[in-house]
Amino acid sequence: MTRKAIIIFIFLFTKQLFAQPTQRIFGTVINSASNAPVPFASVVHLSVKPLFGTTTDSLGNFTITNVPVGRYDLKVTSVGFEPTIIREILVISAKQTFLNIQLTEKSSSLNEVTIRPRVSKEQPLNTMATVSARMLSVEEAKRYAGGFDDPARLASSFAGVAGNTDVNGIIVRGNAPKFLQWKMEGIEIPNPNHYGDLKSFGGGSFTALSSQMLANSDFFTGAFPAEYSNALSGVFDIAMRKGNNQKSEHTFQAGLIGIDASSEGPFKKGSQASYLFNYRYSTLALLGPILPENVGGLKFQDLSFKLNFPTTKMGVFSIWGIGLADKTGAKAKTDSTQWKYYNDREQDNIQQYMGALGVSHKLFLRNNAYIKTTLATTTNGTDWTTEKLNTQLNLLPKSKISVANSNFVVSSFINKTFGTKHTNKTGILLTGMMYDLLLSKSFSADLPQKEIINSSGFSSLLSAYSNSSVSLSDKLLVNIGINGQFFTLNKHYTIEPRFGLRYQVKQNHSIGLAYGLHSRLERLNYYFNNSLATGQTAVNKNLDFTKAHHFILSYDWNISDLVHFRIEPYYQQLFSVPVVANSSFSFINLQNDWFFADKLENTGKGKNYGIDITVEKYISKGYYYLLTGSLFSSTYKGGDNVWRDTRFNRNYVFNFLIGKEWQIGQSKQNTLSLNTRITYQGGNHYSPINIAASTTSQEVIFDETNAFKMQSEPSLNVHFTASYKINKNKSSREIALKVLNMTNQPDFNGFHYNLIQRRVDKDLTSVAIPNLSYKIEF
Repeated sequence: MTRKAIIIFIFLFTKQLFAQPTQRIFGTVINSASNAPVPFASVVHLSVKPLFGTTTDSLGNFTITNVPVGRYDLKVTSVGFEPTIIREILVISAKQTFLNIQLTEKSSSLNEVTIRPRVSKEQPLNTMATVSARMLSVEEAKRYAGGFDDPARLASSFAGVAGNTDVNGIIVRGNAPKFLQWKMEGIEIPNPNHYGDLKSFGGGSFTALSSQMLANSDFFTGAFPAEYSNALSGVFDIAMRKGNNQKSEHTFQAGLIGIDASSEGPFKKGSQASYLFNYRYSTLALLGPILPENVGGLKFQDLSFKLNFPTTKMGVFSIWGIGLADKTGAKAKTDSTQWKYYNDREQDNIQQYMGALGVSHKLFLRNNAYIKTTLATTTNGTDWTTEKLNTQLNLLPKSKISVANSNFVVSSFINKTFGTKHTNKTGILLTGMMYDLLLSKSFSADLPQKEIINSSGFSSLLSAYSNSSVSLSDKLLVNIGINGQFFTLNKHYTIEPRFGLRYQVKQNHSIGLAYGLHSRLERLNYYFNNSLATGQTAVNKNLDFTKAHHFILSYDWNISDLVHFRIEPYYQQLFSVPVVANSSFSFINLQNDWFFADKLENTGKGKNYGIDITVEKYISKGYYYLLTGSLFSSTYKGGDNVWRDTRFNRNYVFNFLIGKEWQIGQSKQNTLSLNTRITYQGGNHYSPINIAASTTSQEVIFDETNAFKMQSEPSLNVHFTASYKINKNKSSREIALKVLNMTNQPDFNGFHYNLIQRRVDKDLTSVAIPNLSYKIEF
């Protein structure tokens, strides 16, 4: 008996040791229009044979147990709805996989027509978006080379988007990064990037948005639906996922960039309420030897969370938030023989913060309607003091930035479906803006600082919208809406119509057309800047919105179930752009000038037109690829009525991404993944240098009569990601190497005057950023 027991124990132990780990896939299937649950829908695996799956219960919930680790496709079907395929679902041993699946109702009965399943990646989550929109997958952000777990860097691989290595601010169809809007849980938030707005307004170094926190979200590059106000070039509509309410799960990651810890689970066993949070801290000390001088002193941390409280009769409550704190600086060189550039004798001390906190409530009503209301507050601030050594090596004040903004937001909308053919979404957005602004600068070593801005107060931006999606037939969908904004500071307002249609030409071919009028306020400090030329205060308080007409065509072709092709020609006409009279200056080209001190007028114009092309193969048999290309032109007219290239007119951007996964190990439970991305793009434009004037004044002087006539060299960037994931029964471990800019391609940041050699040098930053990390999930 003893020998028999030992043999049985060894057999069971060996079987357990080499058995492939399994996990659960669970989630909810909802109506994309009404958000109501879809009962008794069929959820079936497509990636394994024989096919297996389950059906949703009366509340739209489903669970599939004992799913071996790996990657899967699911097909979801229900009577009266278009079938949907959810691609690229990654199942690991440590964490259960939750899916929130949207089904679209059929507008009519099609008994004799075969309906092609709708692939989830082809369309955005927002069903009222017609063109120029893409679902941003969190899994892609983790997998794509160059993504670096950063939604902004991931988006730079999409058609119509250009970016840099050292700054993650993105250029959408030739527009400045500052024209992009960030939204979280339906609320506009300040720039959520560490060291945001220092080198480029709208960009930073790394995002504070952890991939551990985010649900699949939407990214728009033009003609967005009526619910989006105060956005000119594009919108990042970020959603946080809710924590697992069935099981506690944790993640810890350590790497060269820093440490990252997250946790989620139910508040108590059997509770439907859940929590989810992530904390990250970094000093970048380990990267110090390979980063530019003084960059090693960067210190940053961020925290994000979401608490979810579903109730039986009172709807769903959630509390969410995000915050970051940054600190950096640079010391002046006390040896005057080392003063090669002016910033060598400058000492900087920079502290920044950003935060958003919201309470949301979603209540389902009768007759396929629901109301969602959010109360939120956001804040951001920058304290940046610069001192400069004089010839006696004494530090003298050079400039000071002390900017603090706090917004108080009320958002509420009602979503109502009328039968299967009409859905309407109508809402309001009220934003109260509190500001405290102080900016001063010395424009000469011998002169004291001059006050550019010194203002504090409160103003408001009020917005209302209504948008309808109407299925005129089984082939033709029309989205139509209107948005209105009112800025109480100067009583300016906008009325913005939006329109889009999509026509299904054949089973796998569709065309789209969209138009939208869009507008955006400038940064608040520019409304209160003084004029150094005239001495007048708050000379731009009456500044109007910057506005743009967007016209877009779209053609989609599903070449096969796994390969998708899209082409989009577009035209954007910008107007009411702030410019300086009788000057080539325009806010279209504004990059990072905090100390602007001139009077503006809304007489500038701009034109962006081009064509975006995407060819994408979804991951199957372990590999995928994505090919995007953009050819475009971006020009502007300043206060001198002369048309010129904009700073951001790069003319072309091409991306090629490819990756391969191998399932290895005794039971194929482990995953080796290799991914690369190659980007080739034109350079930014710049104004030629007036060499004689620069030599005389010993500072860079541009020839503004030929503004932005020159263009920097094109760049070829290569990014690489390799990871190895080990799946065990109750945990998974991942070792990853992610490298940005493997070829050390320099970014062009302008010019600075060389005091030693008495010449103007290009400011080129060559940064290859590796992140070797170890992650454990349990």
